[in-house]
Amino acid sequence: MPEITPLDKLRLPFGGQEIEFQHLTHESGGVPFLRIRIRENKRFTIFDVDPVSAQAWAGIMGAWAKAHAGEVP
Repeated sequence: MPEITPLDKLRLPFGGQEIEFQHLTHESGGVPFLRIRIRENKRFTIFDVDPVSAQAWAGIMGAWAKAHAGEVP
């Protein structure tokens, strides 16, 4: 079983989805993962993301947010 450490959570204002961020470490060592749990009503979607992919994902989201930040009412 991996060790799971909660990092943060947020609720999206327009869809109401709850997103949880957790750090996963495995007893046997190896690559740590960022677990992203998206709850939408009773349905869950879970992504276990490695550090390289998380950095790419963050860059894409950051660039998009920066380009559209002035559009939020």
